[in-house]
Amino acid sequence: MEMLLKVGEVQNEKGELIVLGVFEDQPGLSASASAVDQVLGGKIAQILADGDFKGKTSAMALLYTDGVAIAKRILLVGLGKQAKFDVEAIRVAAGVVAKRVRELGVKKYTTELFGFEVHTVCLADAVQAVAEGTGLALYEFTELKSDNNSNGKKIEEVGVLLPESSDISEAEAGLAAGKAIVLGTSLTRDLVNWPGNFATPTFLATQAQQMAEKTGLTCQVLDEEAMAELGMGGLLGVSSGSEQPAKFIILEHNANKTDLDTIVLVGKGVTFDSGGISIKPADDMDRMRSDMAGGAAVIGAMLAVATLDLPLHVVALVPATENMPDGRAMKPGDILRAMNGKTIEIINTDAEGRLVLADSLCFAARYNPKVVVDIATLTGARTIALGDQAIGLFSNEDALVQRFVEAGKKTRERVWQLPLFEEYADNLKSFAADMKHQGGKGGGACIAAAFLNKFVSYPWVHLDIAGLVSTETERPYTPRWATGWGARLLTQFLRDWAGE
Repeated sequence: MEMLLKVGEVQNEKGELIVLGVFEDQPGLSASASAVDQVLGGKIAQILADGDFKGKTSAMALLYTDGVAIAKRILLVGLGKQAKFDVEAIRVAAGVVAKRVRELGVKKYTTELFGFEVHTVCLADAVQAVAEGTGLALYEFTELKSDNNSNGKKIEEVGVLLPESSDISEAEAGLAAGKAIVLGTSLTRDLVNWPGNFATPTFLATQAQQMAEKTGLTCQVLDEEAMAELGMGGLLGVSSGSEQPAKFIILEHNANKTDLDTIVLVGKGVTFDSGGISIKPADDMDRMRSDMAGGAAVIGAMLAVATLDLPLHVVALVPATENMPDGRAMKPGDILRAMNGKTIEIINTDAEGRLVLADSLCFAARYNPKVVVDIATLTGARTIALGDQAIGLFSNEDALVQRFVEAGKKTRERVWQLPLFEEYADNLKSFAADMKHQGGKGGGACIAAAFLNKFVSYPWVHLDIAGLVSTETERPYTPRWATGWGARLLTQFLRDWAGE
């Protein structure tokens, strides 16, 4: 699909279909809708007066122009209440429109820039939101279907119509950002959607290498022998029960530029989590193909970073492994030695994510980073605490918390800070090792973060995205299954940092 910018008046648009936004509580039509309504002889005003369409969020009404000198169809989309209008409202409207247009079999359409006349969203952000909502709504994973052409219904071109007075350079910047974010998020969704028999640690490493070759990133993949030399006992302990060899993926943007701030992203890459010896219940175990979603988010964010060519030195670390229960698998009660030399008593082999992150957090220190951000489907406790609306965030610096709060507001991948009190670490005391890796009956997400904190020596943020990375409920710009959560949040955080 191609998305392009157009400048002009909507009532002069020809073609198959044009899209207009309507607020729920607006006393009259917008200037653009009024201009179209005049050409149509008052059809839009009549529909509103009759109460057939009220402008509620995501509501739509399709009008046929019956040969009038304008596009063949007019699609009205509700923007909700004007007082609540923001970039998310634009993304949602663009998403539901894109799906509806695809259902109609229309291949090309033009949309106005929703709500731009109310001046609550800047031009670049508004264009970006249209690009994101449209591109993400049209995402499909059809790689493993015998018929993957969506019944031939593919949108080929979307024109975003700008007012005559628009700053084209600003709009182009917003469009470029939106396209890059759709690319990165779509890659994240793809990686999560691939089932475990395809998406092995080797597969994940290959995907990262191929993406790096196309974008100019550098990529290095460490094998298990190299991990052993580094002393990565946590990661190797998890991988010991699998026939699939672990891979430690390192991606870098601006690898040789020493004058730029260095930010390290760490993403948990457990490509299938059976629970190991502490095996999970059979119900919903198929969903454990998504336990590498943190790693997928990091790889997707790196694609967006490279596409936007952000002026930062960004490093991505993805410890990729399976967690399986064969005869060589680690057992409850075993003691492992992490990369920093600390020994860890294993309590439950299903708490494997923190082990692979521990070694990765140690490895991150070699880059002398300004900040390290790890992201992982780490604990069911996050899901219990926050449901499906917010990422659990932990940090050792308040300023970093605020940065992610702001990035979360912009992307609607919102975060909520959870405590990192020292007392949580009391649950990790071991009689035989330096620490246990799990303990206590309450505060599971907090105790997991307290464990990770023992391997941190720099400004740090931990993002727990368990329960947010897949869904059975289709939403305006999110399909069933992989949501891509994390990729947009990380990209926005990095864009904000680079912008300063």
